Amino acid sequence: MYEIALSVAACLRAGTRVDVAWVVEATGLGARDLGEALAITPGGGRVGSVLGGSLNDQLADLSSQGITGRVVDLRVGDVDAQLAGLACGGDARCVLVPADMLAGDLWDRLRRREPVGIRVSLDGDRIVGTERVDAAADKTRRVSGSLVEPDTVTSVFWPVPRLLIVGGGPVAEALRAAADLLGWRIDVASDARAATGAIAALAALDKVVVVSHDVELAGAALEAALAGEVGYIGALGSRRTQQTRADWLAHRGVTDLDRVHGPAGLDIGATTPPEIAVSILAEAMKVARATS
Repeated sequence: MYEIALSVAACLRAGTRVDVAWVVEATGLGARDLGEALAITPGGGRVGSVLGGSLNDQLADLSSQGITGRVVDLRVGDVDAQLAGLACGGDARCVLVPADMLAGDLWDRLRRREPVGIRVSLDGDRIVGTERVDAAADKTRRVSGSLVEPDTVTSVFWPVPRLLIVGGGPVAEALRAAADLLGWRIDVASDARAATGAIAALAALDKVVVVSHDVELAGAALEAALAGEVGYIGALGSRRTQQTRADWLAHRGVTDLDRVHGPAGLDIGATTPPEIAVSILAEAMKVARATS
């Protein structure tokens, strides 16, 4: 749902009709992304995807026929499932609803990548009302999912943290592997333009770890991260390397480095790349828990 928020909000501002679909219940199919969604415009435009794209055409066809504001039951055949990378075919129940039926502040909250909850009221398969519910009420369950009941469907969307790794090398690879185990979304930037562009889209739950010793790349990434809302900023390197970066930033007028954790990682005596990666991600989680 988070991936389509910016596009849906733009359509609503422009007065363009846009339908939104997401899966609320599935049988078969195997593992799936519980937070995915598809946005469909009358001209055939699509943003996002559901079930690896296996339902995109069916949902777009329904939208083009004006069959929206409903809960629909769809089938994914074995061949389509295989093409979409699913374990097997199966059945899916989806909400297909005009975006303007959903709470007005929903899309702003999604763009800020906050937890959100949506409850739709049903008359048979027809959606007769929607309301926003508190997704963060149960902080022990930080995952997306839906509860289907006879007269309502309640869906909760929790954003997945993003980890941006700036630079490469053994520690970067270990960070990727460890973050993947946590289910985080991982991006890698190897030049200043890519790093600053990626950082601009990050939010408070996201993390930036600078592993590059190139002062221009590291400095540009740190400058962008400090100017943004990213929740954790880690910088790998010796104290001498940290000072070199601090001097580079000072020349650009950036002197408040309190948010930079450097050298990055909890002090657990880590020496190997995997140990260093674990110490960094543990520190990032500690910071996130302290501010949530």
